[in-house]
Parts: sequence; C-alpha cells; structure tokens
Amino acid sequence: MAGFKVEQDCPQCGGRMNLEETDRLVACTYCGVKNFLYSPWLFRFVMGHNAPGKEIVYVPYLRFKGSVFSCRIQGVSHRIVDFSRLGTPFRNFPFSLGLRPQALKMRFAGPDIQGRFLKCFLTSSDLLEEVTRQTPVERDDSVFHRALIGEAINLIYLPLYVEKGILFDAITNKPIVRILEKGDVFSTIADSLSVWRLIFLSTLCPKCGWNLEGERESIALVCKNCQTVWEALKGRLEPIDFQVVQGQDRNSYYMPFWKMSVEAVNNGLSSYADFVRMTNLPKVIKKAWENRGLEFWSPAFKIRPKLFLSLAKRLTVSQMDLHGENDLSSAKIHPVTLNLSEAVQTLKVTLAASAVNRKKVIPLLPDIRFTIKSARLVYLPFQETNHEMVQEQAGFAVNKNALQFSRYL
Repeated sequence: MAGFKVEQDCPQCGGRMNLEETDRLVACTYCGVKNFLYSPWLFRFVMGHNAPGKEIVYVPYLRFKGSVFSCRIQGVSHRIVDFSRLGTPFRNFPFSLGLRPQALKMRFAGPDIQGRFLKCFLTSSDLLEEVTRQTPVERDDSVFHRALIGEAINLIYLPLYVEKGILFDAITNKPIVRILEKGDVFSTIADSLSVWRLIFLSTLCPKCGWNLEGERESIALVCKNCQTVWEALKGRLEPIDFQVVQGQDRNSYYMPFWKMSVEAVNNGLSSYADFVRMTNLPKVIKKAWENRGLEFWSPAFKIRPKLFLSLAKRLTVSQMDLHGENDLSSAKIHPVTLNLSEAVQTLKVTLAASAVNRKKVIPLLPDIRFTIKSARLVYLPFQETNHEMVQEQAGFAVNKNALQFSRYL
C-alpha cells in the first residue's frame, strides 16, 4: 500500500525537505535540526499544479488508509483499504483522486499557498461509514462488529481552475466540465486555512533537555538520558508509561506492544478466568485466575492485518506475567507507529479471534462495553534470525520482511 511524497520547507533554515507520507520525525539535510510534525486535526496536503497565472480552486478530498476488521460467526476477516472521496457536494468535481496521491508530490497546506480553498463537508465519520460499505463482507447481515485499525485520514486538495465557463484540471490542464451557473459559483463554499497550520514540535526532552530519539515514522520519542518516552498530545509532548522486559543479551531487539488492563463487568468479564470461560479456551482454570485482572495486548506498530491479529491474540491468550524496568539506554528498539486510542479499537476483535466457541461469543460483541483501567507501553525482546524476529519468552516469530513492509502502512 504505497504512500505519497511530501515536500516541506525547514522552519529553521528554509531548506527543502523531501518526506514520506508516514514521516513524523523529520531532520533537515541542510541545518540538521530535527522537528516532530503535529496537527491537532487532520493533516492537510495540496497537489502541485501546472497552471501558473490561473486562479486556482483547491477542492477537498478525504483519504482513508488502514485495515478493516469484520467479526462474523465464521470468524474475523480483514483487508487493507486505501481510497479517497470528494468532500464537497459540487457534483461536477471528480468523485475520487484515484492513484494521483501516490503518483504526485504534495505539500502541506498553509497560508502561503495561493488560491481559493473550498470547504470539506464530508466528515471523518461519514468517510468511515463509506469504508465499511466498501468492504464486501459488510453486505452480510451477520457482521456483529467491525473495527478500523491503524487508519490514517488526511485531507487532500486537488487544484482546478475555471476559464471561459469551463472547469479545468490544473495538473493536466484538460477540461472537466462546462459550468452552467453564472457568477462566482464557489463563493458560498469557500474556506479559510487560517484555523489550521502544521505545528513543528521541538525534539528536546521536556524533562532533561536531551535530544529525543526515534525513526522517521515514530509517533513516540525516546530519551535515553532520563529514560522517558514521549508522545504528542494537544500540541505538546506528554510522557508515556512504559516498561522494558530485559532480553537475554545485548543483541536483543525490542518491539513495542500496548498492554491494557480492562474489564466488562456488565458482561461478566473482569478476570482472566472469566476470559477463559467466555472464549472456551482449552485450559484448566486455576483458582488464582479468578483474582487475576484481564489484560489485552496489541502491537504498538502497524503491520499486515493478519499478523497484527495473530500477535494480539497470542499475547492476550497467554497472559504472560512479565516484569520489566524503565531502562532503554542501550536497547535497539522498533518504532511506535500505533497509538493507544487505536489499540483500544482492537479489544473486541481480539476477543472474537480468541474465541473457540464463536457462535456464543461473537453475537455478544455489540453489547460488550470495555472499561480501560490502565494501559502501558511494553517493549518485548526479540532475537534476530535469518528471516524472522523470535520473541524470547513466548517463542513466536515475526517475519522480517513483514516488519519492513509495515513501515509504509
């Protein structure tokens, strides 16, 4: 699922930076300054045009990219979705962007872009409903739950212009349609970008002032000086509660997972024993499990949906009792690319995938209401082999090629 390329000027020296769609931690190749990209709303992009001197009209499209999970009696199905939809009710505009986002370089929208921007009337909720309608299994009435995980929703503007009553594509300069209305037909749906701007956050640790570390697609930054992990919330960096399960040697590679302590009291699901009974797992329930809280796990990184679900299920079913420390000083770590709010969306999907008696559990999903008691980011150690990363405590493996591919999801 290819992403798109983005051009952005460095806020420090003005040098041109060439970015990937998924980049969040960016470093200028000219001055070396690092910044973390943040937006309180959707990221907004504009496509470049080939119509200098024309009055450009920027038309909004919402683009969704992510994994759709559907829970039916037959099991949990999944697929990767990448599509866009027109965000304004003007019917003469192209309905979709097609493959243009992947084929053309873009820039972040901002006050420096000359032209008129139109309002986006399509909401994120509307787009997500469209996503579920586009998923084939949604036509089956037996879908009891669906979840959109690892999704990225962006606002992309397509440049057009009007000349002699004809609407032109400003990229190809080819006519689209003749406009029958007289006067300024776009005046009532014009928008202003003054309320949106791309925010560049400092990558100095808020606690000790040391340089924060991460990879280009990281949404969590690490300070190896004061042993803290940070994420961007409400325009500033906030600390994340985390734990590192120590590996067997210095070659261990640490991958991040969300561990969520949850309960659904109204559905009789508050302990690990309740979980085993509900899912009918082939385990003999121990007395201690009655008082052991229920913990759901989710990868804190994007990966192909089949493998994502397998990892979440395996860790949740095993309920490993792991002890860790807050020491990342010498650890080689995989970037966090999936935040906690998205991990919470996996709870019902993981429950459905864990169930042996699907006919009993999956119809209950619409009425189950999970309460998150606490959550923590846990780094688990893996050992690298020729083709896989093998988890040291549980022994399950993750294909190295799948990990590499996941960086572009």
